[in-house]
Amino acid sequence: MTGARIAGLVSCVPSHDVGNEYFIDRFDQTGIDDVVKMIGVVKRRWVDSNTTTSDLCKAAGQRLLAGLAWEPETIDALVFVSQTPDYRLPATACLLQAEWGLSTSCIAFDVNLGCSGYPYALWLGMTMIQSGAATRVLLAVGDTVSKIVDPQDRSTAMLFGDAGTVTALQASPDSQARFILGTDGRGAHNLIVPQGGCRNTAENSDSRLAGKNLSSLYMDGGEIFNFTLRAVPSLVTRTMEFSGKSHESYDAFLFHQANLFMLKHLIKKAKLPVERTPINIDDFGNTSSASIPLLMTTSLKTELAEKTMELAMFGFGVGYSWSSASISVGPLDVVETIEQCAL
Repeated sequence: MTGARIAGLVSCVPSHDVGNEYFIDRFDQTGIDDVVKMIGVVKRRWVDSNTTTSDLCKAAGQRLLAGLAWEPETIDALVFVSQTPDYRLPATACLLQAEWGLSTSCIAFDVNLGCSGYPYALWLGMTMIQSGAATRVLLAVGDTVSKIVDPQDRSTAMLFGDAGTVTALQASPDSQARFILGTDGRGAHNLIVPQGGCRNTAENSDSRLAGKNLSSLYMDGGEIFNFTLRAVPSLVTRTMEFSGKSHESYDAFLFHQANLFMLKHLIKKAKLPVERTPINIDDFGNTSSASIPLLMTTSLKTELAEKTMELAMFGFGVGYSWSSASISVGPLDVVETIEQCAL
């Protein structure tokens, strides 16, 4: 992919900090300790009942546009990537287009992707620019998974956090990036909200759903772990081969923050340098589609503001789907993490 670069990036997290002590009344201390040992989450940010993914993205986008001094009418396209939209319809991108006062000629649509969403979003936005359809594109990428987890399910209630991010792309003739994208829908039923859409999965259609809240997120952790070990190490290898670069050529390797045990295993299996593979799941939890851009604005903020960095990004999970990007980023005109107070 050529002809487009990341100009700026802002992440927005809720101000409400939820530590593991929050779960004491629901799960016993031993149970909490066992889960934390695997997932590595010490605290996470959760929205309140009145705040949605679009609210987080709205705040991030306002800060980004102001920092870049981009006039709303200069934005050609807006893509909202999330699995927790405001409504089944209309598209949340339409709501953000109005909130930001973008031109009525702005292309705006939603993409239903989670864990792999950020590299997909970059590929899609850069494709639009490379094609000549757009010069400036905003990518609103985020999730508020706290709204769809079962509060009685330790494996999901303690794992996920909320965040919204907005990335600004613009035409840049000398820029290039390489992407690998893939899908295996045979694993779709292992990470799913069984009811609430137009097709409602019955409890008796899958014995694993017995006694579960079918309107909440169901995750078969063992199957997700097995999929990750099959797909991601080879994705890392193929990304290096496709880019023509060695591990030493990259300043950082950014993985979707799935859980700490899984991340450590992947880093070791792919033989990546630990010091160049940042982790923030301990502070923010698994923020789904927002996890990679949130890593950039927390762990790499200073470097991305000052210099160009060679980054390798790896998203994987719900779908099943996976994605990678080999991309040069920086110096960015705006790179920041902000807090959104309760509405």
